[in-house]
Amino acid sequence: MNSIKHIQNALTDLDKEVETILLDWSIPLNEKDNLMLPIVQQKRVLNQTLEDLTYLKNHPPQKNQACGISKYRED
Repeated sequence: MNSIKHIQNALTDLDKEVETILLDWSIPLNEKDNLMLPIVQQKRVLNQTLEDLTYLKNHPPQKNQACGISKYRED
């Protein structure tokens, strides 16, 4: 699935952004928090999407049936 590859690449890019922010000593700590909050939120959404797509790849739904994601998720 190309979607999985794109999400993995996006997660890698977000990790690099976080690392860049953390290693920049010219940014005050409270500003680092403000810069990283949207990145962490994006990562959370992308991680959940990646888990869902991986589940669907490994457990494809039958024709005319629900995908079953709600049964797989624990939240």
